This record gives sequence, C-alpha cells and structure tokens, in this order.
Amino acid sequence: MKVAIATKNRGKLEEFEELASGTPYEFIKIPDRIKDLPPETGKSFYENALIKAEFISKELGIPAIGDDSGLEVDALNGEPGIFSARYSESGTDIDNCKKLLQELAGFNEKQRTARFKCCLVGYFEGEIIKSFGSLEGNIATNFKGKNGFGYDPIFITRDGLHLAELDQKEKNHISHRSSAFKLLLENINRLFN
Repeated sequence: MKVAIATKNRGKLEEFEELASGTPYEFIKIPDRIKDLPPETGKSFYENALIKAEFISKELGIPAIGDDSGLEVDALNGEPGIFSARYSESGTDIDNCKKLLQELAGFNEKQRTARFKCCLVGYFEGEIIKSFGSLEGNIATNFKGKNGFGYDPIFITRDGLHLAELDQKEKNHISHRSSAFKLLLENINRLFN
C-alpha cells in the first residue's frame, strides 16, 4: 500500500525510508511535477502537518503523511518552534544553527534545555490520524558531528552526544520523528478502510 510523504526535505525523507523498513507500506516521495507545498500558515505543528498531508493526498489520490517538526528552546520561550526551518534570514540549516547559538550566547548549560517536537498527520478522503513525539536535550555551544540535518549538530541528547554524531539507525531509536511514527503506524490502517 502506497503512502506519500508530504515533504521536500531530503533529510526527513531518508528518516522515513529507514523507519518504513519492515512495514507493509510503501512510503513514496512527492513526484517532481509538484514543485511546492502550500504555505505553512498554521499556528501549531499539527495545523501545518495537516495542511501538507491534505494537499498531497488530494493531489495524488492516495493517503499521505504530513510532518511538521521543530525545536523548542525553553530560555527563548519555545522559539524557534514552528518557525524552526525559517528561523534565520536565509533559512539554511547552518544559518539557523548560528542564529540560535547567538541568541543563547549569555545562557549557561542549565539554561539551554530544549526539545525536538514532531507532529505527524495521516490524511485520506477526510479521515485524519495524528501522533506526536519529542526528544529532550540541551543546546550546545558548538557544532559537532557530520550526520543528520537541521539543528542536529548543536543538539545534545541526554546521553551527552550531539544528535549529528549518531548514524541514522541510532537516531531513529530515540528521535522525536521515530516516536511519532511508531504511534502513527498503530492507526495508519484506518486510512485504507
């Protein structure tokens, strides 16, 4: 059974491919003919994930999963939150990380608590399923590791490693997206009935 993943983010696609192994579902990427996803005008991770899932499902006529995720930093009142991917002016991973490190320059280690949050929404013909996941940690003062994407090089897990130091399989054991995906899988068959 085919399910479209409503994202253009290569890093997210790779994570979904790894997570999907061993399931009865074939998770497919968006065809190249669909150039852009609709604007993320929602006020929450859930609203933005739903916007993407509904759009892609209607375009392709199959179930779709929308993902919206981001980083919430306690010292910054939950920022960057739903604006994580477009936090800096350029919106590139490196510039987003640099801006966050600048914003936290005066904060000590205990004040740098943060979490990755993920909302996944499955959509097909008006049927909606949703799930949430999170990963607690801290924001580092420097970059470390060559894996992952987004804020992974500056996010320290509870084990003391930067998320970018973990390979894909290691990351998928603990990640916010993995947690949400496992919960979503419990109910995804509802989209096919």
